[in-house]
Amino acid sequence: MDEVAAGLLLVRVVAGLTLAAHGYNKFFGGGRIPGTARWFESIGMRPGRLHALFAASTEIGAGVLFAAGLLTPLAAAGFVGLMLVAAWTVHRENGFFSAGNGWEYNLILAVVAAGVATTGPGAWSLDEAIGLDIGGWGLLVAAGGGLAAGAGLLAACYRPAPRRQEAAAAQAETA
Repeated sequence: MDEVAAGLLLVRVVAGLTLAAHGYNKFFGGGRIPGTARWFESIGMRPGRLHALFAASTEIGAGVLFAAGLLTPLAAAGFVGLMLVAAWTVHRENGFFSAGNGWEYNLILAVVAAGVATTGPGAWSLDEAIGLDIGGWGLLVAAGGGLAAGAGLLAACYRPAPRRQEAAAAQAETA
């Protein structure tokens, strides 16, 4: 038995299907896309419907590709970009620990994906089956591409409403 291949398969499948489940839930659970769109608007990601559709689709696509070990560095870049945006928009102000709604979970998912992209998805992957090997470029594609995409999305679309306290202070300064 190839323990390395088995370990990579386990990590890929669990992380990938976990991310895909988040996307599935955005499409078919709770508030579905309309509810997810309202939530995106509330955290400052505008337009909310577009971000709900893109986030759900990226979570499913990147998750399934990662689980299968297909186009692994690109799938990992999807993880990194999604987790950067989630950490920045939702969890940043809550500190590190996920028990306090911090960014710990986002970091773990991003690093697991980047780590697998760095080592390669293993012998039991579709990348291996089709002979796709980008050598040492996996980390650059996953981390660099994901961070660039996430930062670009935040720069272009993150427009949170001013907090009441900050708005009141700004208003007091102009009075």
